[in-house]
Amino acid sequence: MFDIGVNLTSTQFSKDRKHVVKRAKEAGLTGFLITGTSALESQQAQSLAQEQRGFCWSTAGVHPHYASEWSAETESTLRRLMDRPEVVAIGECGLDFNRNISAPEQQEYAFNAQLALAAEINAPVFLHCREAHARFMAILQPWLNVLPGAVVHCFTGTRDELEECLAAGLSIGITGWVCDERRGTALRDMLPLIPVDQLLLETDAPYLLPRDMRPRPTTRRNEPCFLSHIVQQVAHWRGEDPHTLAQKTDENARRLFRLSASGVENSDLA
Repeated sequence: MFDIGVNLTSTQFSKDRKHVVKRAKEAGLTGFLITGTSALESQQAQSLAQEQRGFCWSTAGVHPHYASEWSAETESTLRRLMDRPEVVAIGECGLDFNRNISAPEQQEYAFNAQLALAAEINAPVFLHCREAHARFMAILQPWLNVLPGAVVHCFTGTRDELEECLAAGLSIGITGWVCDERRGTALRDMLPLIPVDQLLLETDAPYLLPRDMRPRPTTRRNEPCFLSHIVQQVAHWRGEDPHTLAQKTDENARRLFRLSASGVENSDLA
């Protein structure tokens, strides 16, 4: 099992990061990707990944919420980070028109700049899209033929949006959102539409704790060790064997981010 989205730089993990990693290993994970969302957090993510080399990797990017901070210095920082072996993708980058913490034009500028950087250095991209699909695809499409790969992290869009992403060759990241009986049922019904070669799984920890976990965790904080629950549920709704799905999505992540192979077949999904 490989978790492609862990916000390990979050202050929610400030007191027990090493134990979070330890619990992930004990739960059968073979690795996870630490998300960079700003120049500073991308540097922190790289440092954390370096401490857990061979199990953790990281991304370097600017989330659309922080697009107003984009500058030549920011680009230089990301470029420098991408020289590190543990930093394997540009992102989290994209568009978020739900909250518009940064103005839409700032988001679009920073998104395009990061796609240009990824294309220049031949890096895959870790993407964010919320209530911005049309503009997101319009900006992304011209770059797809020069990018080595891309994943739409934490996909929560419509069926039409999913089909357009799949047709464009994008990988789809599925989180514990799909385990939410209030908000996730539409996405749950779409799971069989995703070709297994384009499916990736993630917790987005510490966010999006699966609501259907029993017994319920004592806190609302999500952790990468809970990925096994997401694997079990997604496999059930797709009509697949969870061990096979765990292995295949691990292989997909390692192919996209160009990581070494792993003995995922020994993962414990109990």
